[in-house]
Amino acid sequence: EGMAPPQRILFPPEKVCMAWQQTQRPGAGLHNLGNTCFLNSVLQCLTYTPPLANYLLSREHSRSCHQQGFCMMCVMEAHVNKVLHSSASAIQPWTVVNVLTRIGEHFQVGMQEDAHEFLRYTVDAMQRARLSGSSDLDISSQATTIIHQIFGGSLRSRVTCLSCKAISDTYEAFLDIPLDIKAASSLSEALEDFVKPEQLDGENGYKCSK
Repeated sequence: EGMAPPQRILFPPEKVCMAWQQTQRPGAGLHNLGNTCFLNSVLQCLTYTPPLANYLLSREHSRSCHQQGFCMMCVMEAHVNKVLHSSASAIQPWTVVNVLTRIGEHFQVGMQEDAHEFLRYTVDAMQRARLSGSSDLDISSQATTIIHQIFGGSLRSRVTCLSCKAISDTYEAFLDIPLDIKAASSLSEALEDFVKPEQLDGENGYKCSK
């Protein structure tokens, strides 16, 4: 039972290295190009995410990328290599700023945006880039990209009939989880609240098929 096994493995799990493969000194900082602090903070977090940085520093993606036009993985590969190989104290992140509207149509250069929203759109764009050229993939196979293995997971939603105890499970892939941090005193508590069982009745009730 559970999720069906993937029909294709797009990136071998054993190649995802969670620790830095090379000793890295702190890279260059990022200049604010006019209300780009939201973008800079997200880029710095992604740049110093070891499994992502290891892959981007290897330039493995660009060597095999056949995507025409905009590719978020190529953009991030260029940015991370520039930051971590630069001898300057700070660089201007034009590589990413210039494609801001390609990451999300509603983003506007020069406008202050939400950092979490920009992170979600950036990770989604990287996932789409890794799936480019792989049509008709089953859901389980889509979850084998390096992006999904670093940032994603699967949610199981289980409904149990209180009368006959029949169980129905559904699975959904995710790249982020919305947590109510204001109502929790810790990340663990927020996660516990997120998966806490609830009784469905009234308009939210399910009709048991058994």
